[in-house]
Amino acid sequence: MTTVALQSTAGKWIMASTIMASAMAFIDATALNVVLPSLQQSLHASGPDLFWVLNAYLLMLAALILIGGTMGDHFGRKKIFMAGVFIFILGSAACGISSSAPMLIILRVIQGIGGAFMIPGSLSIISSSIQEKERGKAIGTWSAATTLVTMGGPALGGALADAGLWRYIFFINVPIGILVLLILAFKVRETKDKTSAKKLDFEGAVTIALGLALLTFGFLRVPAVGFNHIQGYGSITTGLILLLIFVFIEYKSPHPMMPLRLFQNRIFSGTNLLTFFLYAGLGAGMLFLSLNMVQIQGYTQLQSGLTFLPFTIFMVVNARFAGSLADKYGPRLFLIFGPFLAGAGLLMLSFVGQTRGASDYWISFFPGILVFGFGMSLTVAPLTAAVMGAVSEQFSGTASGINNAISRISGVFANAILGALAVLFFTAALQKELISLPLHPQQKQVILSQAINLGDAKVPADLPPSVKEQIKTVYHNSFINAYGRIMKVAAGLAFLSALMAFLSIKNKPD
Repeated sequence: MTTVALQSTAGKWIMASTIMASAMAFIDATALNVVLPSLQQSLHASGPDLFWVLNAYLLMLAALILIGGTMGDHFGRKKIFMAGVFIFILGSAACGISSSAPMLIILRVIQGIGGAFMIPGSLSIISSSIQEKERGKAIGTWSAATTLVTMGGPALGGALADAGLWRYIFFINVPIGILVLLILAFKVRETKDKTSAKKLDFEGAVTIALGLALLTFGFLRVPAVGFNHIQGYGSITTGLILLLIFVFIEYKSPHPMMPLRLFQNRIFSGTNLLTFFLYAGLGAGMLFLSLNMVQIQGYTQLQSGLTFLPFTIFMVVNARFAGSLADKYGPRLFLIFGPFLAGAGLLMLSFVGQTRGASDYWISFFPGILVFGFGMSLTVAPLTAAVMGAVSEQFSGTASGINNAISRISGVFANAILGALAVLFFTAALQKELISLPLHPQQKQVILSQAINLGDAKVPADLPPSVKEQIKTVYHNSFINAYGRIMKVAAGLAFLSALMAFLSIKNKPD
């Protein structure tokens, strides 16, 4: 297979196309959290609707990302990559014109399918096209460039949301995607694995997608209908059964999308458990932090987006340095102390109550974000190195794909389970606050029915002005109570990931 030099014209076109395509997906992910409050108001979306807007994309990505990589090996990496980019920009354009939350949720599924074919294609094309001696440098360049581009995602999302243009978070992907398709069509050659005789594991992909979808649906419905309703226990039970069937399919399949024998390696299993817990805490923490800042603390969405800059700067500055030190001294200490510090940062953020807004940022949210960001920056590069180093070279691509899928699956579970818990915590706090207020039982019921909307809960219109202000304060207090408890759970997940590293990861002897 002919490869090219990184600094050659062909190498530069490869890097440009893969960086731009990946940047679309990463910007979309980081900016979306910031625009959720605007999206919720514009589309009259409930709290569970918001979690589905995030999960619809993550579900398809988690379920299909491994099979997306395999399809590239079979049918041509450029071909599948281009198909993924095309589907992604088609889904993005459709998301931008959504007129309701259910419509947006359905269209996010299309985006997820595109992302599952597009995201693994980036590194696959680099690995198969760039000369082996420069491959590490090429992947490092890709990682640094996409991180820098992603850094602007929250600020871009906040600026667009404040201007009433949240839909442009989706529209912006269209011109970038078209440019990527043109570069790929005319400047990048096709590569495929001609020696591979693997069949595609469609049974596994369908089973895990249905299982995750039913689990997510069940957890998000529990706050509204209760666990004793068939939509609660029925969906969760069926989802768990389907995930067990998925494990059985992977065990019996000659060409599994997730080879179970890899999990016999203690370090590989431990790093993936670490990934699951850490990224569940990360996803939930950043989502509820953003909602709290905008809906309760009075930040503009641009200000909310800018508050994540310390986190991202640490990721850019420290990640490569931490990776180099982990190569020299081993990843164990980094994977214990990194997640522990991330958990400490989330715990600090959980104690932030009502503030006076953005003017209090430096003495309220900033210290926690600083510690959280520093912990994550110590973790990411050593974690990738530990995952890749735990398996033989022939399985390095599969191991990376599994770890990537698990980070997405953890986001789905975090949004579903912690989203449901947030509604339950909010409702419980609201009930306590309402006891002392002189309201009729029917009025209290109407107020409680808004709990499903979390920070966007609406005060009933037929109440006297003085009572409306009281209810608004009650909603804010109840959300802050729920936020604090969710952030403590997120911190606990990060601490659990540090424990996984302590128990399972050993440095190789010199």
